[in-house]
Amino acid sequence: MISNQDLNERSLYLLKTLVERYIQDGQPVGSRVLSKDSSLKLSPATIRNVMADLEDMGLIHSPHTSAGRVPTVSGYRLFVNSLLTVKPLESTELDQLQSSLLAEVDEPGNVLSKASRLLSDVTKMAGVVTLPRRESVALRHIEFLPMSNTRVLVIFVTDGQEVHNKIIHTDRPYSPAELQQAANYLNSVYAGRSVAKIRELILKDMEQDRSHVNQGMIDAVNMAKLTFSQQPQDDYVLSGETNLMGFSELSDMERLKQLFEAFSQKRGVIHLLDQCLQAEGVQIFIGEESGYRAFDHCSLVTSSYSINDEVVGVLGVIGPTRMAYEKVIPFVDVTAKLLGAALNSK
Repeated sequence: MISNQDLNERSLYLLKTLVERYIQDGQPVGSRVLSKDSSLKLSPATIRNVMADLEDMGLIHSPHTSAGRVPTVSGYRLFVNSLLTVKPLESTELDQLQSSLLAEVDEPGNVLSKASRLLSDVTKMAGVVTLPRRESVALRHIEFLPMSNTRVLVIFVTDGQEVHNKIIHTDRPYSPAELQQAANYLNSVYAGRSVAKIRELILKDMEQDRSHVNQGMIDAVNMAKLTFSQQPQDDYVLSGETNLMGFSELSDMERLKQLFEAFSQKRGVIHLLDQCLQAEGVQIFIGEESGYRAFDHCSLVTSSYSINDEVVGVLGVIGPTRMAYEKVIPFVDVTAKLLGAALNSK
């Protein structure tokens, strides 16, 4: 990867100016435009020579013969890593974000949807928020209600005050008293623990010498296994995906088709966002860096969010590689922090 040490100050300045101009106008940038734009007072001929060097290094390219130049993925990466001046949010923008996410008492699901819409509305691109990993959230309370035959309705509340319902099929019918006894045992042993930890304890409890535990405890552990053994379906909230149709570089029908298929199938997007779960700060995938063909002409700016100091999800903005990174990066960063604060307060 080319670093800013590989270029002199003049080349870096011209690259920065070209990228900023292309992000602003969306048109290939020629040497004459740069000669007027930059403060180096260089002739168009000198600028053409520098641009030729930048092109040889793979930082810019010409989309058409005799046209101006546009940044490549490598050019954007060098710009983002070394040349970008991030603009902090203005106090009015921060106040609006805080009032939107923190002011009203709201269900966690509504807060996630609100965050996704905010990301989309402010950037005019697509906003995405992954749902908190059930693996990471803690159990607060569980109840079992008898249904017909061997079907039992499980209701369990997690630490975000989210209520989950699930129907399990037991190996025999259970009376209401037996179900209450099982719930009492699980609430006393597993409450306050994450689902991942509960799964670990269940396996340990099932391996114990059965002569030292009563039948009620065995029943309770078996029902906990039926409730928590399956991995949850990953999901996310997406807003403003139709905004992407307004960008010329994404308006090609084949590109749009691939992009919207990726959104509907979800697995690729989830896998990509998963890579950001354990990363510190804002993560940026530019073009083919994502490893998914559908996103070859897109950039993803993401940040993880936390509940009770534990990272449980990721949010971000999906847009063209020609996005205003200096504005999007701090916006995503602050929104992630505010979303965590809003969920912690629920």
